[in-house]
Amino acid sequence: MSYQPLLLSFDEAETLSLELSKDTLIGRGLRRDIKKVDAYIQEIGIEVPRQHGEAGGYEHNRHKQNYIIMDTAARLFLITKNDAYRAFIVDMLTEYATVYPTLEDNTSRDTNPPGKLFHQTLNENMWMLYSSCAYSCVYHTLSDSQKTLITDNLFKPMIHMFVVTYGHDFDIVHNHGLWAVAAVGICGYAIGDQESVDKALYGLKLDRTSGGFLAQLDNLFSPDGYYMEGPYYHRFSLRPIFIFAEAIERRQPDLKIFEYNNSIIKTTSYAVMATAFPDGSLPALNDSSKTISINDEGVIIATSVCFKRYEQNDTLVSMANHQQDVWVHSSGAALSTAVEQAEEIKPFSWGSILLTDGPKGEKGGVSILRHRDAQDDDTMALLWFGQHGSDHQYHAALDHGHYDGLHMSVFNRGHEVFQDYGFGRWVNVEPKFGGRYIPENKSYCKQTVAHNTVVVDQKTQNKFNTALAETKFGKKHFFEVSDEKLQAASATIEGYYDGVDMQRSILVADLEEFEKPLVIDVYRILSDEEHEYDLPFHIKGQIIRTDFDYTAAKKLTPLGADNGYQHLWKLGEGQVEGSALVSWLHDSSYYSLVSSAPKGGKVIFTRLGANDPDFNLRTEPGFILRQSGSNHVFASVLETHGHFDESFEVSENAHGLISTVTILADNADATVVQIETVTGSVYRFGLSNRSSDGQNTEHSVETSEGVFSWSGAVSIL
Repeated sequence: MSYQPLLLSFDEAETLSLELSKDTLIGRGLRRDIKKVDAYIQEIGIEVPRQHGEAGGYEHNRHKQNYIIMDTAARLFLITKNDAYRAFIVDMLTEYATVYPTLEDNTSRDTNPPGKLFHQTLNENMWMLYSSCAYSCVYHTLSDSQKTLITDNLFKPMIHMFVVTYGHDFDIVHNHGLWAVAAVGICGYAIGDQESVDKALYGLKLDRTSGGFLAQLDNLFSPDGYYMEGPYYHRFSLRPIFIFAEAIERRQPDLKIFEYNNSIIKTTSYAVMATAFPDGSLPALNDSSKTISINDEGVIIATSVCFKRYEQNDTLVSMANHQQDVWVHSSGAALSTAVEQAEEIKPFSWGSILLTDGPKGEKGGVSILRHRDAQDDDTMALLWFGQHGSDHQYHAALDHGHYDGLHMSVFNRGHEVFQDYGFGRWVNVEPKFGGRYIPENKSYCKQTVAHNTVVVDQKTQNKFNTALAETKFGKKHFFEVSDEKLQAASATIEGYYDGVDMQRSILVADLEEFEKPLVIDVYRILSDEEHEYDLPFHIKGQIIRTDFDYTAAKKLTPLGADNGYQHLWKLGEGQVEGSALVSWLHDSSYYSLVSSAPKGGKVIFTRLGANDPDFNLRTEPGFILRQSGSNHVFASVLETHGHFDESFEVSENAHGLISTVTILADNADATVVQIETVTGSVYRFGLSNRSSDGQNTEHSVETSEGVFSWSGAVSIL
């Protein structure tokens, strides 16, 4: 038979049928899908809403589940040859072909134009992509009249909507545009419309540059594969990329799509995978969910296809073992076999990595430091200094960027220790602002105080102005990871606040005396004028102790009036001088942050939830280091220590070892930080403040403890 389905050939389906009874990732995935589809057919059957409902409401979810189940049932039909799956798909598509012409346009709930099924065309794109894949699996069983009905009443009108009615959005280089071109291309292949495929590949002008899939692959990602909107939207882009690429490879192999632009599909997949925390969750850079992880469908598809199309490396095997899933596809079967045959599978780790941002890698980036101990426990520290993360230049409402230059996140012992809030949104929870972004996403989540980075004069970076923020990005200062005992990353930002420049350095130091590597944070602020500097740390857990006196608030009041401060309850504050320790318990681990504290410093304890009448925000604790001055350095050290087990009534090493952190010297040449412990040990670290071309020469700094010399960007003295 000359005709083949888009993503799975008949021969591949036959081979996959042999996996049905096996206790493997692919075997369990097949049986899971069979159970899900059988239940849907029995309990729901053919139901196509004939009216519009709330955004994220019943009608939305029914249309969404219909395309998901059709796509899954279609592959199962090829694999199992169960005609009930074929009948379900044919009946469902026939019903849609009957209903679709009768529907008026939906009502847009934001600036994204509406479809006929959904409140935004993005969801309509997704519906057509998956439904077209399903159609291609049953195409060879349809009569000519069935093909004509489904094509003329359903798929062609949808294509016309995307490339004509909303043609102005079709060519935008953005995740919405990516879904649009993939949907039209997939549908074009499915119904034999090569003209539409060409528009999807090369853009409406067919010039390969103004739009289309190839232009998306050329412009969406940095040379290191990083996507400007961050991991949350990056992982969302992987589905259309891989599904369309698989179809292209099978229908137009001469394009060599998986090799296109120096194999950018592999590069960008590895980039989003490499940002993941050790528990698989993705960092909440820009508008991001806290619950999205490498178990996302797009990452699972990418892991499977990369393993088959690119390289059979151990990290992808570790990824699949963590996901405990593969794509139900021939590529997933290959990865499943590798997992089954592996003698030992370590937890996945992409190692320490620097990912540049911007189409030419010229707009900052993100540095990630990773350390694995003898128990395979991973410590990870992330320093963010990329571009704003907005597609405002293409669409005024597509600003997913946060004002968080030099933000830091830390993860160890299975938890995000210093965390980012992520976005303010209850996805598809209709009672919560229709499942869209809540007002607090702007009033808190995007604001600088919501992140672990310095706030100047209680104002948000770049004046909370998207157009201004899009002109700014950070710069790498150094990135040193050759020594596993001392890894370091440093970056700078300039002009995010008028007249204030900043440099932040993060060190991960594996010192024998400590249970876990220390995370050392050195934050330099340079200004000719006096300012108030706040460095917030957003944590989870319960405050256990401090080494300074503080006054608890008798009455809760907001910490400020705007810029996110209005959402923080002030729980208490204490004056600090010399050094300040705050210790807290999260799950079974103790954490202590010890910070340098010149005279006049404060520590302010906060809890999120003020001015939140609809209970939209999570209630989370934090504390702020506050200092006034012109030039200033915050030097802080995070120590992970001890163990708590309430079931056995065990609490060990609840105090930790660090007693003080002191800045011995700071000038244009270098900064020297000293850490003292309760055991009498002293550790000193030298960090270069020179530009990159002068960092590897000799440094010599005079301090109250003597003269210290070293070569390189960073050193233990």
